[in-house]
Amino acid sequence: MADPVIDLADLKARIDAADVYGLAKETPCELAVKLSAELGRNVWMKREDLQDVFSFKVRGATNRVASLTDAERKAGVCAASAGNHAQGLAAAAAHYKTKAVIFMPITTPDIKVSAVQSRGASTQLVGETYDEACAAAIDYAKNTGAVFIHPFDELDVIAGQGTVGKEILAQMPVAPAAVYVCVGGGGLVSGVGTYVKAVSPQTKIISVEPAGAATLKTSLDAGIRTPLNSVDGFADGVAVKLIGENTLAIAKQVVDDCVLVTNDEISAAVKDIFEATRTVVEPAGALALAGLRKQVREGTAPEGDIVVTISGANVNFDRIGNIVERAELGAGGEMLFAASIPEKPGAFINFIRALGARPVTEFNYRYADSDEAHVLVGIKLRAAEDRDDVITAMSQAGISVTDLSYDKLAKRHLRHMVGGHAGTDVREVVYQFEFPERPGALTDFLTALDSRWNISLFHYRNHGSAWGQVLCGFQVPENDVDALEAALQKTGFPMTSESGNVAYQYFLKG
Repeated sequence: MADPVIDLADLKARIDAADVYGLAKETPCELAVKLSAELGRNVWMKREDLQDVFSFKVRGATNRVASLTDAERKAGVCAASAGNHAQGLAAAAAHYKTKAVIFMPITTPDIKVSAVQSRGASTQLVGETYDEACAAAIDYAKNTGAVFIHPFDELDVIAGQGTVGKEILAQMPVAPAAVYVCVGGGGLVSGVGTYVKAVSPQTKIISVEPAGAATLKTSLDAGIRTPLNSVDGFADGVAVKLIGENTLAIAKQVVDDCVLVTNDEISAAVKDIFEATRTVVEPAGALALAGLRKQVREGTAPEGDIVVTISGANVNFDRIGNIVERAELGAGGEMLFAASIPEKPGAFINFIRALGARPVTEFNYRYADSDEAHVLVGIKLRAAEDRDDVITAMSQAGISVTDLSYDKLAKRHLRHMVGGHAGTDVREVVYQFEFPERPGALTDFLTALDSRWNISLFHYRNHGSAWGQVLCGFQVPENDVDALEAALQKTGFPMTSESGNVAYQYFLKG
């Protein structure tokens, strides 16, 4: 099917005339000083997370509802969305005093359903996917006369999003060399690209998508709209299976380059934005910065002033921990590796000494047999070459290492599942300790002990506080627990016996 013919001059005029400020606000374009120094160019953040609904989506929704006739407003509006469009349209409908019904998949988190309802809209939970909810919304519009408002593929919606580009050019002290824009359905990149290219044609428009949800790049490469076979939902705000007809036709004319980023790279960008603004944005909101970071790393990013869109901050609280965990790996700041060491007294401290003073983020070990032990370790890296230095140091100590930093199974599951049961032939006792978060604390702990007690379990995870929580098990061949505890007291680290803990009894005791 041929692309629709879009007159970009007409769309630019629509953007100039867009009626968004009855509800949307003009958001700042802020210079990120630390990021600019790190990336070697001025990096400006367009802060759409500061909208009252925490997303740029309110612009398109407001412009579309503002354009309705009195009769259309009386009939009401409807849409399908599990995210930011739903909240934007609910707010716009309330502002213009028209009824809104939002169709959402039954899998939508309660927090998002409640957010839409709190703005006065009714919600209908239908189907397990956006497509099913969308079909229900379209049927509702046909049966009731309500106006169906698409989240990204209507020209008035695109024009509303295009006001982001208009503001960028008005706020920047110089014409930007490039604007990096996150892409889901393509409404934002179409609107921003249209306006920026009309006023500053030398400015590059660079789209950024998750590697697992590359709907724009897939369709651009194919030359036609091409649905994805599957969609990675990590950045749920852009988890779209098929780009819009209008947005693809516009993107073909205004997008200069497409960048795909991993979920770890997105998480690293979330961290960057938090450190610059003290705001936790949603994964989709950090996409543009993740794309810039990747191109800087690869040496393909334009020189000069760069703008990145911070598109939204509607993140579920329970997802923050997962984002934080992935951020260090995404920034190349953590190495996750497996090592094999002989199962004998003294081997553990030999391993720790080979690690040196490198900050440990995670340490997982469980006794398996009497010959060889396997440990899973995470460490912070100060520079890229540290990775090779770690492997070299381990090799010199006679320790075999496998780098798992890019192994999805290890990152997603294994690091949380290292465990099992100790042998039943020797008594095991278990203690919980608090270690100060400083290099060398573990070495000091092990040095304070003699080698008569074999460590059978060790789990350590750095959660960013001043003290790390450690679970450690010891085999006590002669049942000499008193002597062990006397030695442990000498380490000076606060400790609690956990041998009688019910969770230990269920899952870890042999």
